[in-house]
Amino acid sequence: MELIVGANQYGKAEVRIVAVDRSSPWHTFDDLCVGITLSGELDAVHRHGDNANVVPTDTQKNTVFAFARETGIGTIEEFGLRLARHFVSSFHPITRARVSIEAARWGRIAQSDGAEQPHSFVSAGSDLRTATAVVAGGRAPGEWVLSGVRGLIVLKTTGSEFSGYVTDRYTTLSETDDRILSTSINAGWRHSGLLPAGEWDQAFSAARAALLARFAEVHSLSLQQTLYEMAAGAVAADPSIAEVRLSMPNRHHFLADLTPYGLDNPNQVYRFEDRPYGLIEAQILVPGAPDAGPAWDPYPLV
Repeated sequence: MELIVGANQYGKAEVRIVAVDRSSPWHTFDDLCVGITLSGELDAVHRHGDNANVVPTDTQKNTVFAFARETGIGTIEEFGLRLARHFVSSFHPITRARVSIEAARWGRIAQSDGAEQPHSFVSAGSDLRTATAVVAGGRAPGEWVLSGVRGLIVLKTTGSEFSGYVTDRYTTLSETDDRILSTSINAGWRHSGLLPAGEWDQAFSAARAALLARFAEVHSLSLQQTLYEMAAGAVAADPSIAEVRLSMPNRHHFLADLTPYGLDNPNQVYRFEDRPYGLIEAQILVPGAPDAGPAWDPYPLV
């Protein structure tokens, strides 16, 4: 029995690259982790080990470094598009390329006089800016870009409650009208079309700021409600956004029981439990949003 080769992809994962721009005394640098996956006419390599249509993953890695030198980085959305376009246009058997990029955030260190130092940097946080560019050729050509943020940890000490939920004989959680709410924001969003070159940075900053503002401003009745309001805030800040997807683990803070020590605990002392955790996820779409095509297709497949 000859089996059917279904959806498949291959590529180079976690290519770490740092690129420094020394074109002015005020150096800038990009600290990136790049992942590439290619799909196309690859039946022969799976069935017979025929590598004629295979672009080696080492070549893919080398292309990342070469493009950083030849074209520069620019915004990570634009860098991802350049790479994905190259793989589809340069290798006929490759009909789809996906380039996913994570960018670490760095800020300039202040000198003793308060002025920013032109070539010294400090980590600006553990969250990562993300972008995914997908370019397809063949019978269904198209280009899609996702922007996002991962691992953006937030917390509010009040303005959150949780009550009115389903209970049964296994329920031990007490209702509360005042609690700590904390999560790690993992968000992705897509625009109705590709933005003009040079506008990706401003669009990312506006969306990130809107997500944070709504988290802080909304009186939360549940993390689901907060998630929806955050997505709505991003769309309000940039009406070109067509869809937002959020995955938000609940970083639980439970009141510590101080009664064994003869103490009360008026919402002051908590224990933090990183697992198990609630995981809240949703896709929020603008009515009439254009089709996402393969933009959100899973990577990896399993």
